[in-house]
Amino acid sequence: MAVHIDNSRAHLTFRRMASQDFDAVLENETRSYQFPWTRGIFADCLRTGHECWVLDDGGDVIGHGVLSLVAGEAHLLNVCIRRDLQGKGYGRELVCHMLDTARLREAEVVFLEVRPSNRSACLLYESLGFNEIGTRKDYYPAANGHEDAKVLALQLRLDDP
Repeated sequence: MAVHIDNSRAHLTFRRMASQDFDAVLENETRSYQFPWTRGIFADCLRTGHECWVLDDGGDVIGHGVLSLVAGEAHLLNVCIRRDLQGKGYGRELVCHMLDTARLREAEVVFLEVRPSNRSACLLYESLGFNEIGTRKDYYPAANGHEDAKVLALQLRLDDP
């Protein structure tokens, strides 16, 4: 089922990711991240039943997100907006869609990891109410070794709109 976004972006839809989307998803990943996910990782996410979504602009995949859900907890594993469209609010819409998906699946809390060097993502998550709850040392590969991850959490209220 495709869900339409606000009227100013009515041509955009969220839809479930399919294996046919992998080429576009991987192109966005590769252009956006120095250490992108692989086709195999996305295939595993689909195979294991994770919530995998794409943000579609008239047949053009401009973003994607992956969310795992287990025992009332959700983990936002991947959020990516096509590089040339970053900073235009699409990331916020995608994260909000993923949070709505977590609510629909009755998650009580959403966790995620983010690179501290990804200031725009850190600011986005903070503006949405995420709180830092810890650090994962040497979590992310980096050009000169590894980078720690901030661990963030957001308590969901199931009665939120």
